[in-house]
Amino acid sequence: MQDILLTRYACYLIAQNGDSRKQEIAFAQNYFAVQTRRAEIIEQRILEYERIKAREKLSQTEKQLSGILYERGVDNKGFAIIRSKGDQALFKLSTQQLKRKMQIPDNRPIADFLPTIRIKAKDLAAEMTSLNVQSKDMKEQNPIEKEHIDNSSAVRKMLTERGIYPENLAQAVDVKKLQRKLESEEGKIKKPIKKKK
Repeated sequence: MQDILLTRYACYLIAQNGDSRKQEIAFAQNYFAVQTRRAEIIEQRILEYERIKAREKLSQTEKQLSGILYERGVDNKGFAIIRSKGDQALFKLSTQQLKRKMQIPDNRPIADFLPTIRIKAKDLAAEMTSLNVQSKDMKEQNPIEKEHIDNSSAVRKMLTERGIYPENLAQAVDVKKLQRKLESEEGKIKKPIKKKK
């Protein structure tokens, strides 16, 4: 009998189309089912982790932008107005309209419920505003507000040209819940296994 070297995919196809009454085929089918599920879980964890990191990055960018604007005569209320007008330009909905549409509590930031691409879009617009406010040495709320609206509009244009309409993307799971879930799972993984006596 001659040995034949098969690719992993070929083994998978043979197992899936084989007679599951045979022990070797049943084992192979089970093996591939477990491996597929494991890969799906890993992929999901990676996506969840990337979303949490994107949200953290947006928070850092907004803190940096807030500090830059404060130095240029814009207070917290002015920053909130600028950020809201950026949301309007990016999502074609005001922050409050977006919260109502997504059923987000008034005391929570919308970014906690946005999918990763929307978080990154907000972050890019805020990064552009930070850079341009500093490089153009902009001062006072009105020109900075216009700059942020222009940057948010430019990010929106780029997305819509690729067929992505940010206001129509589905709401994501609350990032705080996601963090707790991942921390809980990580804690379970790190717990030492107690040996039975």
